[in-house]
Amino acid sequence: MKVLATICVLVAFTSVGQYANFKSRSEIGVMVGGSNYIGDLNPFKPYYNVQPAAGLVYRYTIHSRLSFRANASAGWVGANDADAENTLLVNRNLSFRSYIMEVGAGVELNYFPFQLGHPRYKGTAYLLAELAVFRMNPQANVNGEWFDLQSLGTEGQGSELNSKAPYSLTQLSIPLGIGCKLSLGRKASLSLEYGIRKTFTDYIDDVGSDSYVDPVTLDEANGPLAAYLSNRSLDGSRYGKRGTSATKDWYSFFGMMLAFRIGSPNKCYY
Repeated sequence: MKVLATICVLVAFTSVGQYANFKSRSEIGVMVGGSNYIGDLNPFKPYYNVQPAAGLVYRYTIHSRLSFRANASAGWVGANDADAENTLLVNRNLSFRSYIMEVGAGVELNYFPFQLGHPRYKGTAYLLAELAVFRMNPQANVNGEWFDLQSLGTEGQGSELNSKAPYSLTQLSIPLGIGCKLSLGRKASLSLEYGIRKTFTDYIDDVGSDSYVDPVTLDEANGPLAAYLSNRSLDGSRYGKRGTSATKDWYSFFGMMLAFRIGSPNKCYY
């Protein structure tokens, strides 16, 4: 009986210790910073039109050099041809904005060993690699009113003009990032991070086709607003270049993150 009682006590303590260990390796953080976009309406400027963004982060430390990471982020992106230096882009005269909501998960790889509160391993650079799902909704402004573009079919989507179906507003992306983090004692850490997202869509900005569709036919098929927002060229040309179908759009989230350990610190470092 004494042996059985001892085994039960050891099992109980082991279970509690495992639970505490899980919590001690877990962090919840808040990131504040910015977001921006690179695509047909901003092909050259990596920090153009940065908008406020924020996110929540969960991190589980597997090893001093490896962590599991999950995050939810949100922010605006947008661009305006009026800001371009290229006269052809200025003449195109397109603009858009889109609210991006993203949920992703992956790993953080530390360049140096890192442990909260460790007297030696207080800071490190790191790499981030994730898989994410994001939601977009490109819009254009007409006389102060914003219109959703996907449902209009500005490139003839959903009509007999071509075989294109309306693009999905929910898409996949691959977040890739770099950062550095610093231990603020045994309960908190501070990070600076820049992450760019490779996407598999060319329609964050609603521009995916190389050329314009016929405006008269588009007016008849999808309505006058679709025709107007499809081609807003200053010179009224029907034969200019609308976009670049060979490339996909990108977007970024970056900023500062403050994270806090959920459980009590371990007595031993790992």
